[in-house]
Amino acid sequence: MTAGGYFGQALVVDVTDGTAETLPLTDEVLRGYLGGAGLGTWLMHRLAPQGVEPLGPGAPLAFVFSPLVGTPLTTSAKFAVVAKSPLTGLLNDALASSQFAISGKLTGNDAIVVHGRAAGPSVLLVDGDGARLVEAGDTWGTSAAEAESRLGERLGRGWRIASIGPAGERGVCYATLSHDGRHAGRGGLGAVLGAKNIKAVAVRAATKVAPADQDAVLVAARDLRERSFGQATAKYRELGTLANLLAFNAINTLPTRNFTAATFTDAPRLAAEDLAEARGVARNSCASCTIGCEHIYQTKGGGQARVEYENVFALGPMCGVSDPDDVLAASARCDELGLDTISAGGTIAWAMECAERGLIDAPWLRFGDGAALLRALDEIGSGEGLGELLAQGSRRAAELVGGGSEDFAPHVKGLELPGYEPRTLQAMALGLAVNARGADHNRSGAYEADLSGEHDRLAGGAAHVTAAIGTEDRAAIMDSLILCKFLRGVFTDPFDEWSALLASVTGWDVDGAELAATAQRIVLAKRMFNLREGWTPADDWLPQRLLSEPVEVGERTAVLSPERLRAMVDSYYAARGLDGAGCPDEAATADLRLDNCILSTRGWMP
Repeated sequence: MTAGGYFGQALVVDVTDGTAETLPLTDEVLRGYLGGAGLGTWLMHRLAPQGVEPLGPGAPLAFVFSPLVGTPLTTSAKFAVVAKSPLTGLLNDALASSQFAISGKLTGNDAIVVHGRAAGPSVLLVDGDGARLVEAGDTWGTSAAEAESRLGERLGRGWRIASIGPAGERGVCYATLSHDGRHAGRGGLGAVLGAKNIKAVAVRAATKVAPADQDAVLVAARDLRERSFGQATAKYRELGTLANLLAFNAINTLPTRNFTAATFTDAPRLAAEDLAEARGVARNSCASCTIGCEHIYQTKGGGQARVEYENVFALGPMCGVSDPDDVLAASARCDELGLDTISAGGTIAWAMECAERGLIDAPWLRFGDGAALLRALDEIGSGEGLGELLAQGSRRAAELVGGGSEDFAPHVKGLELPGYEPRTLQAMALGLAVNARGADHNRSGAYEADLSGEHDRLAGGAAHVTAAIGTEDRAAIMDSLILCKFLRGVFTDPFDEWSALLASVTGWDVDGAELAATAQRIVLAKRMFNLREGWTPADDWLPQRLLSEPVEVGERTAVLSPERLRAMVDSYYAARGLDGAGCPDEAATADLRLDNCILSTRGWMP
């Protein structure tokens, strides 16, 4: 009997011919990996051939749901998209919140996996009648929002549609996948779907799934709703994540001009405190969410842009651009094209520095030039000019350009760095270096420890390692249940509280200790996938610039030496049960539940 909250199966669709098969998911697998990013990791082990080309027809892409989806628990309407990344060549998962999560799960599947390549531009439909393809040539070339609108009119009520934009069609390595203006943004999953000639996946609810204890779920939902209105989420409601901009600038942790500085003189021009009053249009919530963190600002000419800290950082200070009109326009342009703003901004900032050093022939591309920023985005979208180079991301572009540009390409494992300065946040430095996805602030939120006041954030050590591991483990569970990270502050005893939520939905006798072990299993399984795909110890590292150039912080100088980072990485390996080369031994992998999964080259079928 399948546990409450699950259907016990994944639908695996070959879009080459539209055929589909059901992959059973046992309670052992579901309990071991939960859903979302965790279950997606297991599915990649099970279905992805070793060494598969991320943009090849044999590469699977999974839409993965969770046991909490469809319950009244706030922020639970989320789904994960999981695949091998064309940007990093390693495992990638990206999350989004929307009604797509609820309808997708209620097709009767815990995951929908897509592989193969359609003969022409198509939409994959999944509902109670199974899976089928319909032609979608008239939507090719449109934005994700336009495609969703056209397809919604064509398909009729009840369908929820996740789409790609022009960047995904062109294979830009950091193309996004979107529904209702929200994005599974990092790692290029839109390009993976585009390489399959799939413009969109449309789902329609066809069934229901009941929790094991409906009364307990309702009680928990009311409690969590009340707590979600508290102080822990206040800044997200009032100003959104852009509230971080001035705070980070004040403590010298706002990456500026491709990490050549940690403060931005013109930061107040882009701050939420001013922009919200002058440009604020609306505040929205994701599906099944009581927080309402989404803030929409007006752009020049009467348009609108959804504004968060990361897109303003990446397209503003990172590129030295201070004009709000240019930054908001660039953010809107990324949405239209279907580009991850962090990777787009980081790659363009690298190119700006290359142009100023004479390494690439683009005299028009300069830090602080908003028009140049917009031109670069357009060229990425069209493939003209610098577009083909920049579409590869900063790591691959630097390998092509050379000239020492590899030292200041702002990435880890190919994924561009988010808006956290590692030299002044040294627990975060470790988290960015070792995380399976690459430079990521959501899968390793170690900045929480740096900003807690409990550690010297300019001098990483043993305490920072412990803190980084803790945040990585907590993120693994939140990304697999799935719950929004903005709720993390409302839980006082996270693993015990999360296990109680899971128990009420599934009926499992699960406790906090088991869930803590599950977190470690998921983290190790991600590393195991990367190992089989060519990961080396050199990948758990930071750009040379961050390890050789100090930054000033008041009367102190922040230095992150290679020796200090090496010591923290080695301590992290030891604490994770890994050897000195970052590889697990037999004891560490004994409980990964990867029996019958792909540990060598073979196809997706058993």
